Amino acid sequence: MPKKTSEIRRGLYIFLTVAAILLFYDALLGRKLILNLWSQLITALQPIIIGAMLAYLLAPVVDWLENLLFRKAVEKTHGERKLVNKWVRAVSLTLTWAMIGALGYLLISILIPELYQSIMQLASNVETYYKTIVGWMAHLLENNPEVESFVSTQMQDYYKDTLKWLRTEVIPQAQVMVMALSGGIVSFLIFAKNLLIGIIVSIYFLITKELVTAHMRKISYSVFSAEQVQWVLKGAAKADHIFSGFVRGKLLDSLIIGVLCFLSCTALKIPYTPLVSVIVGVTNIIPFFGPFLGAIPSVFLILLVSPVKALYFLILILVLQQIDGNLIGPKILGDQTGLSSLWVIIAILVGGSFFGLAGMFFGVPVCACLYSLVTFLIDMRLQKKDLSSDTKDYCPQIPKSTVEEEKPEQE
Repeated sequence: MPKKTSEIRRGLYIFLTVAAILLFYDALLGRKLILNLWSQLITALQPIIIGAMLAYLLAPVVDWLENLLFRKAVEKTHGERKLVNKWVRAVSLTLTWAMIGALGYLLISILIPELYQSIMQLASNVETYYKTIVGWMAHLLENNPEVESFVSTQMQDYYKDTLKWLRTEVIPQAQVMVMALSGGIVSFLIFAKNLLIGIIVSIYFLITKELVTAHMRKISYSVFSAEQVQWVLKGAAKADHIFSGFVRGKLLDSLIIGVLCFLSCTALKIPYTPLVSVIVGVTNIIPFFGPFLGAIPSVFLILLVSPVKALYFLILILVLQQIDGNLIGPKILGDQTGLSSLWVIIAILVGGSFFGLAGMFFGVPVCACLYSLVTFLIDMRLQKKDLSSDTKDYCPQIPKSTVEEEKPEQE
């Protein structure tokens, strides 16, 4: 029996090695069939992925409502291998989606019209802003005729190039642009369909989340040994702690900052209050660089209307970031990732270069999980060698001076 098991394991290793070689060859030199199939599979599973993400984000809300409203019914299941009562779960889910519906209604009825009005106002004032910028440039260059001549020449060249581009590129591709617009509408409808199916899938996941967890544990015990399962469960719990704390906490933190920005800008009568509040709230999701990405275009928009209000807004953003960094952020997020500022910057840059804004957001928790895994493996190797796992023990020692300082003679 052991010999047969060893042969099966050896055959499995050979199969996986050959499959990896073929996959590597197909990805680099072949027809990329595996990658195309993988892309098609991800597209087909997009509603399931959306549903799983929604369920993951809403699970704490459902648990909170169950503990708040049905504490006795939930306590009966603690310590026992029972599922939560279906009626308890159904009521909690109904209240959760009712809260989401109420927030969506407030968003559509209050924020969206104000945001639309701000965008329309911005679009109608484009010509005025253009004249303002031209006036600033003329005033700046009136005492510098050489620079003014250079700028005028460059603007004329850009004007000629623009006309050429319009005649040779834009007009011939007008039909392509119309087709692209139609494709954009179709893409939006497909996304709406996937979102609707994802909501239904998320409800199913939330209803059976304990059963889904039990299935995953069952699969783990069937694949790994009992000792390995404990490490797998610990790793999954650590990853869940990082992702749940960071993703949910960052979304809540950004919502609070967006609301505070909206209320403060309304009190200060800042132009384009809904627009800049949305920009500040959304970009605040991105760690480290988010506040700068949101503040720069917002300050520029307000500057075109009122430089004084732009200064007020800049001071407001600095105050909000101090409140966020020293009060709101630590209370909500804490130290969920355990990454230093350098690793956060690296995660944002690498994630953003591969996956855009989504990569800038999810790059931090993914990097934190990888960092935790590597740290764990290094510590395990050091323990096997009976070495210390404390990083401070590996700092280079400062060599002692060979020349001893002479003590002053006491009289």
